[in-house]
Amino acid sequence: MSEKKSKIVLIGSGAVGSTFAYTVLLQGLAHELVLIDANQDKAEGDALDLNHGMLLAHPMKIHAGDYSDCAEADIIVLTAGAAQKPGETRLDLMRRNVAIFDSILSQVTRYNNDGILLIATNPVDILTQVALKLSGWPSNRVIGSGTLLDSSRFRYLVGKRLKVDPRSIHGLIIGEHGDSEVPLWSSLQVAGMPQNDLPQNHPWHLTAPDKKVITEDTRRAAYHIIEKKGATYYAIALALARICEAILKDQRSVLPVSHPFEPDPDIGPVCLGIPCVIGRNGVEETVPFPLSKGERIELRKSAQTLKRFMDQLGF
Repeated sequence: MSEKKSKIVLIGSGAVGSTFAYTVLLQGLAHELVLIDANQDKAEGDALDLNHGMLLAHPMKIHAGDYSDCAEADIIVLTAGAAQKPGETRLDLMRRNVAIFDSILSQVTRYNNDGILLIATNPVDILTQVALKLSGWPSNRVIGSGTLLDSSRFRYLVGKRLKVDPRSIHGLIIGEHGDSEVPLWSSLQVAGMPQNDLPQNHPWHLTAPDKKVITEDTRRAAYHIIEKKGATYYAIALALARICEAILKDQRSVLPVSHPFEPDPDIGPVCLGIPCVIGRNGVEETVPFPLSKGERIELRKSAQTLKRFMDQLGF
């Protein structure tokens, strides 16, 4: 019995998109990768460049295409949209990118109605909810990159402070991918040891000032990088590839992605970063997660922030 061939379609061949495409090639994630961009020359140039390195990576089919190529795609990754400007918050991008998504999704759904949409364009939580409504697809098949990148930044910063490999740090950022994100200090573990159980004289104990600095550095990370070089793209490309890997290999990995969640009946469900089991059907299930009283309050505030903007958009 022959192996089912996997296909990823990338819409948006800018800095994030092209870096994601390069990551797909390096990791050999799919049998076919299609690049779609409003600038056809850019998509074709990227496809040529990637093909020229295939001998040194993994054999796969890479080409520029159009929306008809969305047919039979397993995953359609959206990185297209207006770029974030220095000093501009992710939420400031909202109205500009909603119009772009409306145009894109009307084309995608002409050719595909059973794939998985993976959203990376900012503000990602809002645009995930927009994509969910515009596509009409079930929520398990419309996924935002959520707080996976934020959680990676968080674990890196904790590991740097403690001088420990970040892969030995287990902790999550939930909520908005942005200014109101919530670090779950109450469940942070270092090599399996709960941070809250460590005595103050333990070398891995984090003080309140330590936590404050790490929280702020995590929240400000994107702004800092944008000030330095104009955009972030390496780490988010890796995050997108990680989600694709979990889907295509049916890994049932627990990843914090943007998915509808109701932190409070008064707010209603909004898309924000929560831990989910990711497999062949997209979000296989959501994972119940414990919260301290303070974290519950902060998550509610984060959801309120997103809900306020969604209401303004009429979603």
